[in-house]
Amino acid sequence: MAQCVVVGLSGGVDSSVAAWLLKQQGYEVVGLFMINWHDTEGTLSGSCPWEEDILLARMVARRLQIPLHTVDLSQTYRKRVVDYMFAEYARGRTPNPDVLCNREIKFDVFLKEALKLGADYVATGHYCRKLVSGTEENPVYHLLAGKDNNKDQSYFLCQLSQEQLSKALFPIGDMVKPEVRRIADEQQLATATRKDSQGICFVGKVDLPVFLQQQLKPKKGDIVEIDAGFAGFNRPDTFADETDRLRALSAPYVYTPHDGKVIGTHQGAHYYTVGQRKGLHAGGHKEPVFVLATDTVTNTVYVGEGYRHPGLFRRGLFIPQADIHWVNPTRRTAEGETRRCLVRIRYRQPLQQAVFHHRPDGMYIMFDTPQRGITPGQFAAWYEGDELTGSGVIA
Repeated sequence: MAQCVVVGLSGGVDSSVAAWLLKQQGYEVVGLFMINWHDTEGTLSGSCPWEEDILLARMVARRLQIPLHTVDLSQTYRKRVVDYMFAEYARGRTPNPDVLCNREIKFDVFLKEALKLGADYVATGHYCRKLVSGTEENPVYHLLAGKDNNKDQSYFLCQLSQEQLSKALFPIGDMVKPEVRRIADEQQLATATRKDSQGICFVGKVDLPVFLQQQLKPKKGDIVEIDAGFAGFNRPDTFADETDRLRALSAPYVYTPHDGKVIGTHQGAHYYTVGQRKGLHAGGHKEPVFVLATDTVTNTVYVGEGYRHPGLFRRGLFIPQADIHWVNPTRRTAEGETRRCLVRIRYRQPLQQAVFHHRPDGMYIMFDTPQRGITPGQFAAWYEGDELTGSGVIA
């Protein structure tokens, strides 16, 4: 009897082709469509609501002659993803809802719904790969980057566990996007020419301040410009010990309103993130102005002029011990261990050469080249070759 795979049919071309490939491989394929968001407040016109998505998913299911079920996970999605987003922005941090969506929804509550339908596996249209090593009694599941360098989505899966990976299939991970489009066209799938989704997972493209105003109210505050010569950018030359050096070089720069000059006002520090350029309305500068830091306690946004402003760059970052996650636990570092690795701190960023320093309080990651826009609340993911072995939330 063929193994059953429940595919998360989203109304996009990637999940559609994933379903077709699984049928070709002899699996019993079942489609399952998730409704995760109903509210349209803050979404931009032109973004596709779930009503359009499900129509396309139904057309694909009919074409492939597979059953399609629907499940409403909106309450869980709000609690585990959206409420987390609001809480993080309120603290002046920048979360990544797509990472949370995969960990908490697609490979958790959605997986449980799929198992109710008799699934042996769940499949998605992610551009990544899975390999298995070890023994039948003690398998190890490896999460690898997708073959398409322009579409690799392994970063978004950086918080998955071994148990979640054990049930996951990624049928298009060995393909490139043009090939996926070609198959969809040849098979006359309704999603063949549909544009890729953008914005927040299952919410769509949003006007972020308007979206956040559902829970985070506007509050007028100062925009303070920090000069490139600010003394706080000069890290000390001598340190008490190696851990002291790591802490100093990975710590965020700290500003007070007295360290710069007020150049404007904003409607809420929680609406801004490190490296942001839009929405500052700071005129009279030769170069663009970027957010260096936010302080939600004093409701202050700190900015600096120029792409190379020193406040935008740091040599390292820190991940608290409780926030370190190993996708592949066999590659776990021990306290006191140092290891060279490849790291990215945001989706699509080229992998950066770095060194791990695992200490009792957490992981210090020191980059060979200073990194622009290291942002509290985001995820750093680390790789060994093509394999994503772990990740953590940046402090």
